[in-house]
Amino acid sequence: MGRLFGTDGVRGTFGEDLTTDLAFVLGRASVTVLRRYEHGQLSLVVGRDTRGSGEALESALVAGALDGGADVMLAGVEPTPAIAYLTTHAKAGAGVVISASHNPPEDNGIKFFGPFGYKLSDDLEDEIEAELGSDVREGGASAGRILPLPDGERTYVEHLTQAAFARLDGMKVVIDCANGAASHVAPEVLRALGAEVYPIFDQPDGTNINVGCGALHPEVVANAVKAAGADVGIAHDGDADRALFADADGTVIDGDQVLAASAVAMKHDGTLVGNTVVTTVMANLGFRRAMEDAGIEMVATKVGDRYVLEEMLSRGAVLGGEQSGHIIFAEQATTGDGLLTAVRFLTLARSEGATVAELARTMQKFPQVLVNVPVARKEELDSATELQDAVRTAEVELAGSGMVLVRASGTEQLVRVMVEAETEAAARHHADVLAEHVRAALT
Repeated sequence: MGRLFGTDGVRGTFGEDLTTDLAFVLGRASVTVLRRYEHGQLSLVVGRDTRGSGEALESALVAGALDGGADVMLAGVEPTPAIAYLTTHAKAGAGVVISASHNPPEDNGIKFFGPFGYKLSDDLEDEIEAELGSDVREGGASAGRILPLPDGERTYVEHLTQAAFARLDGMKVVIDCANGAASHVAPEVLRALGAEVYPIFDQPDGTNINVGCGALHPEVVANAVKAAGADVGIAHDGDADRALFADADGTVIDGDQVLAASAVAMKHDGTLVGNTVVTTVMANLGFRRAMEDAGIEMVATKVGDRYVLEEMLSRGAVLGGEQSGHIIFAEQATTGDGLLTAVRFLTLARSEGATVAELARTMQKFPQVLVNVPVARKEELDSATELQDAVRTAEVELAGSGMVLVRASGTEQLVRVMVEAETEAAARHHADVLAEHVRAALT
């Protein structure tokens, strides 16, 4: 059996990989471990997204936490970054989010934040996993209590609106809420800033989160922007820790473009500490060249916003993110926050008298092709000799004019093949060839 915790907590299909029994023991084990590092009574802020399995998992996890002696503050349905923020605001010992982010409705997950709103370290996760088999409540702790979390959402909305560079009066915005955790709060935030907001996919029913909508399908909001004659569109994922955009012409704007525009603007106003931005190996070559032209140091990590954050903290950087739309503004957030990203990007455009399309042109995108290949044995990726030979061959052919990245997904049974080149045809050719090698080697 492999490690229970993946790159973003524990995740799996509800009732199979992720059960209420597991949620109960995770709740109790996490309390047992975290109490070792917390002085006084431990409290948890618990939130969830809109999946039908969320309430059952929440009830089980809370029961385990209470049994372990912790107090619990229930936030209800809120974005993942809201729970990270409210954990620190409420001075809680930890935050817990029940969500599978961008995964399909049948999946769910459990992820933890520490007292300062940061995701738990691998070492702490390993301690929790090691504790799962224990039936003994440490220290004979008495059962915990359910406590109120007054004005949680209002506090989060105020936090977001305070990050704005300008008001958005008169801006017509379409928001694809992915039928997820942002369905109520995301429109509220932009309306508070004066925008004319048209939410779509904002009617969650427990079974429709991320289905044909949201950040995995940005073309949906792009088409809606054109149909509505709007100025901009925003697409969140199920737990709203990411945001992608579409301009008035229906052209999708990805995380690289948002990050590039934000980095250059922050350098100009003197807030880009160390003139450094942190991204991942998936960053577009156009992003790399734009940062070089702007005199900004770019540091690349492996894929995952937790790794971006770790590098940001080690360097004292204040800006980082991923092409997928996870952007971390470290002075306002401890994790990727799609709502904060939307506030910052839209109000940056307004403050500069620019459109989002003009901001996006901070960098020139090189064509990238991503192929997700379902596999049976993703753990054998590094030892698949013929596949690795094919990767090296593609790298040689694209040297200086593109990039190849073949990696196992940290959250799904997939291998992701990404190829970047100067033309779409070249990128597609290499991606298709490598995808066939993946299928041959690992399915």
